Amino acid sequence: MHTVWKGNLSFGLVNIGIKLHSAIEDKDVKLIGIHKDCLVPIQYEKVAPGCEEGPVEPEDIVKAYQYGANKYVIVSEEELSILKREYEVESVDLISFVQLEEIDPIYFERSYFINPMEGSERTYVLLRQALERTGKIGIVKISLRSRQHLAIIRVYKHGLILETIHYPDEVRSLQQVSNLPSEEQVTIQMKELIAATTLINQLTVPFVPEDYKDEYRTALLDLIETKIEKEDVQVKSVINPDKENIISIMEALNKSIEQTKPEKSPKAKSTSKTKKATS
Repeated sequence: MHTVWKGNLSFGLVNIGIKLHSAIEDKDVKLIGIHKDCLVPIQYEKVAPGCEEGPVEPEDIVKAYQYGANKYVIVSEEELSILKREYEVESVDLISFVQLEEIDPIYFERSYFINPMEGSERTYVLLRQALERTGKIGIVKISLRSRQHLAIIRVYKHGLILETIHYPDEVRSLQQVSNLPSEEQVTIQMKELIAATTLINQLTVPFVPEDYKDEYRTALLDLIETKIEKEDVQVKSVINPDKENIISIMEALNKSIEQTKPEKSPKAKSTSKTKKATS
């Protein structure tokens, strides 16, 4: 697995050398846009609408924050580098410990497997066993992908996992959702509630992740495989540049030869006619 981050995890005065590996694998079936006649992938140019200079070059792009209509604050790469160095978390400290049930799932973002570096196996197992024994999870701050994250560390099977979580101000309030019905507005009959509860209990089963599959992705892959087997595919014809060049040269030479052929003079034509008449 690719190492996303490596450094020290501090547990009081105990330091654990760790590496993080992404626990999530994106398995989306990626379809690209191509021209239906030429079978060439479509490219999207970076342009500035209203600017007559055409495609924008990478060196002409700067980062900015829009704080109003047509109002921007430009932030230089140097300023961003200074901030990154100042606030980048190179060593992860366990700030506090809480119960996992205290964090609503809406806060969870992305998961990473924690792997101990060589020499840190004993302290790694110590932390895992301590978390398992207490039933707690650890709260940490860490810098990943050029930004600072809030995260938790918890036991996952026989190892440890780090999960980044959203900051409170990133989670929108439910009050922003309009027209949510309240219990004061809607009356539920007791028999309806009992029936719904009974149905939920009857459909309650142990959670087995392997029982759930992405049916759309599976069907799309089956469709693609079927098209390949039936040879229902489009193959872009590639012209050999050298062959094309040779043909072009030969055509040009033949045309040149035709154009440069010497024309027969009228005198020569009349002489030949005279010889035929004499004979």
